[in-house]
Amino acid sequence: MDKIRVLIADDHSLFAQALQAILGMDARFEIVALAKNGSQAVEYAESLDPDVVLMDISMPVLDGFAATKQLHKKQPGLPVLMITGSNSRGDVDKARTSGAAGYVTKDRIAGELIDAIVEAVEKS
Repeated sequence: MDKIRVLIADDHSLFAQALQAILGMDARFEIVALAKNGSQAVEYAESLDPDVVLMDISMPVLDGFAATKQLHKKQPGLPVLMITGSNSRGDVDKARTSGAAGYVTKDRIAGELIDAIVEAVEKS
């Protein structure tokens, strides 16, 4: 299988770089871009054709929920995993209704992220 092409969308550059470093240690992944807001994530997804998007919920310009809705309409087969510090039931429900394929809290990134990405791509 070819590498899984990942777009990371998070307005906290240190966190985005940490995700990039974590995934960069696994030969199955290729990071195609780091988006700083939801609008940029939608733009990059259209032009770079990633296999999966890791989307923060809270971002400037366009939040992760709205960006995920746009991506789901434009590219319905593109899985979006919501990456957030929040584990509130309301955010989980809102992520699902936005079209997200999954939801990983930032405190569980190390243990769950890679499996969640692989699973989302396999289901798409």
